[in-house]
Amino acid sequence: MRTSLRDVNPRLKAIGESPCNALRARALHITQELAQGVPKTFSRVVDLCSFDPQREGVPPNTFLQQVLAVCLYPELLSDENFALDVRQRARRLIQSCEGSSVGCYTPSSGLVYIQHRIAKFITRRDAGVPTDAHSIFICSGFWRTLTMMTKLLSSSEEEPQNGVLVPLPYPHTLAMVLGLAGIRSVPYRLREDAGWAMDLEELQRAIRTARGCCRPMAIFISNPGNPTGHVQNRKSIEEVIKFAAAEKLFLLVNEVDQHSVHGSGIQWVSYKKVLFDMGPKYWDRVQMASFHSLSNGLMGECGLRAGYMELVNVDKEVMIFAETLVNMDISSPVPGQLALDILLNPPQPSEPSYDLYTQEILTNLATLTENALRAQDFLNSLPGMSCQPAVGGFYVYPRVDLPAEVLERAKAAGVEADVLYCQELLEEQGVCVGAGSENGNTGGEYHLRLCVGVSSVVLEEALERLGAFHLRFLDSYSCGPHLETP
Repeated sequence: MRTSLRDVNPRLKAIGESPCNALRARALHITQELAQGVPKTFSRVVDLCSFDPQREGVPPNTFLQQVLAVCLYPELLSDENFALDVRQRARRLIQSCEGSSVGCYTPSSGLVYIQHRIAKFITRRDAGVPTDAHSIFICSGFWRTLTMMTKLLSSSEEEPQNGVLVPLPYPHTLAMVLGLAGIRSVPYRLREDAGWAMDLEELQRAIRTARGCCRPMAIFISNPGNPTGHVQNRKSIEEVIKFAAAEKLFLLVNEVDQHSVHGSGIQWVSYKKVLFDMGPKYWDRVQMASFHSLSNGLMGECGLRAGYMELVNVDKEVMIFAETLVNMDISSPVPGQLALDILLNPPQPSEPSYDLYTQEILTNLATLTENALRAQDFLNSLPGMSCQPAVGGFYVYPRVDLPAEVLERAKAAGVEADVLYCQELLEEQGVCVGAGSENGNTGGEYHLRLCVGVSSVVLEEALERLGAFHLRFLDSYSCGPHLETP
């Protein structure tokens, strides 16, 4: 029997093709054309669509590479070319593995040693808030753990559809993950005029809307914001927790960018810490899943694929099913689990690798800070663009005002206007950026998603190309005189 389109999962068909995936596929094809000698006006494609810093010129972390090298080839444990703390860390990590080898399976929820190390990190980060290692589930990245939670929260087709309140804009794959689980996304708008802050009145409007079309079960938050770069203060977090408690909503908190806060004077605080500080009235009632990921640390180890989820205040009966879902999956790659330990428990001042490790991390943070400011200033200098400050995470999210002619052409092509803009930018200048419509922004508001977690040289090259394209693009639609590239 031959499989046809009618056999495909209807939820998957409803999602459709991702514009980001289509752009990335086209970018790969252009790269192949360049390798074959096809003439272009550029020598290589620059990808700012998503965060993958080592692909775009950010060097890997030395300590992490050395520890993993020794773990993968234990003969190096006796090699004094590696610092003593490198070999000691590698030895402990190897001993934590089944069979003392990274080639063995681990328990589905992760290596017990790493779970306890994560728990100690969380308690240290949150100034003594207790953490149970058994409430930590290690998976192959943030989206894997979130997918597990959507399976836990989804309803059967006979029952009213469950819903999750989601920020607008949201991470570009969020709606797809929820849709595939049969969960309805109910948007709440972030305030662009306030740097993409959350608004309590808007949350209350969203919950009223949700109750008219589904059974609201949870609220999803990104802090720092993805793709907005906003960082919530303690007061804002308290408001969200009180709202969740009043409406009996499960908190799904994406905190994967917690190590990449770069705004001057900005302090990041975890939802768990604020929840604990609010006392038993909330600490004993509000349920939460907090997510972290190896990919989004300042090391940018996207290819190692590891992340974790901590469940807070979840009933024991529910935890059984969470463990069941994890046990249905193969354990996440062991090198990624070991790398999580290095991300969360770096070398200490008394250890020989401390100075180099700290220098590399601070260099990456300084580059990220400078890149965010440079991108914001440049984009704000372009006609028809405005960009709110990003103080955390790896993206800037500028608004782009597109003329009516572009909207008409996009409609004729069957795409959103910002997607058309991104397509033409890629073809003309070899720069791949994300379209805001993929983050949920539609209906006459158009945005772009640019990753600034790249080397400063790569960013400067990309901005120069984008500026030249933008001015030519506006000129081609008779939108005013040609302006010099900033």
